[in-house]
Amino acid sequence: MSRVQEEAKPEVLWSLGPAGTQHPPPDSPSSTCTGQEGHKVSPLAQSLANTPPLLLRRNVMPKTLDGQITMEKTPSYFVTNEAPRRIHSMAKDTKLIVVVRNPVTRAISDYTQTLSKKPEIPTFEVLAFKNRTLGLIDASWSAIRIGIYALHLENWLQYFPLSQILFVSGERLITDPAGEMAKVQDFLGLKRIVTEKHFYFNKTKGFPCLKKPEDSSAPRCLGKSKGRTHPKIDPDVIHRLRKFYKPFNVMFYQMTGQDFQWEQEESDK
Repeated sequence: MSRVQEEAKPEVLWSLGPAGTQHPPPDSPSSTCTGQEGHKVSPLAQSLANTPPLLLRRNVMPKTLDGQITMEKTPSYFVTNEAPRRIHSMAKDTKLIVVVRNPVTRAISDYTQTLSKKPEIPTFEVLAFKNRTLGLIDASWSAIRIGIYALHLENWLQYFPLSQILFVSGERLITDPAGEMAKVQDFLGLKRIVTEKHFYFNKTKGFPCLKKPEDSSAPRCLGKSKGRTHPKIDPDVIHRLRKFYKPFNVMFYQMTGQDFQWEQEESDK
């Protein structure tokens, strides 16, 4: 976390990773966006970087001047137990943006990413169960545990009111990026600069790319590490995971007042 000029307005801290160990001074960022690894967060960050009042963190947090908002994103604040307390002690008015997606898909995506780096790891089916015969899901495996969103949100709500948290649908960020970006810009008090004309859907990747309407340069798309083909998973394992997550999803919907319709999405497949 970097110092902000004393005369500057509060920053927006876009955070998805472990908080620092020291408490920043009072003039630190006053909003935080948090989510989990395995989410398609990059398009959101790229999109907001196109919004004039925003400066996206590069190597260090830049100084924020009047009329500007600074963002920072990191992969795991949402699931880091100490993060809410530390961020609250730093700036209690911080705004949080949480990108969530179907936890079953998220777990498989998480595994796919790990598999690309460590091809020798056991299969998803082996890692997902404590005892497959009894159908006991291993909730201690990070790929599974991260998707228990209600558990993590409970920790954040001890420090931040729901009004300071925006939940972005990872699915809609792909199918309707402009719609999700409109919500984000409204939440941050920004003009709706990023609209439909800023997106181009890449059929090869399966994700939207960002473009500047006034610019003829190539759209900015996700890197090679995104959009990998998922390994084929035993349908019975998928079914058991859906049953495992369902009560947690329902709890999450109730806590947020937002129905992400992950069960409906699965029944349509």
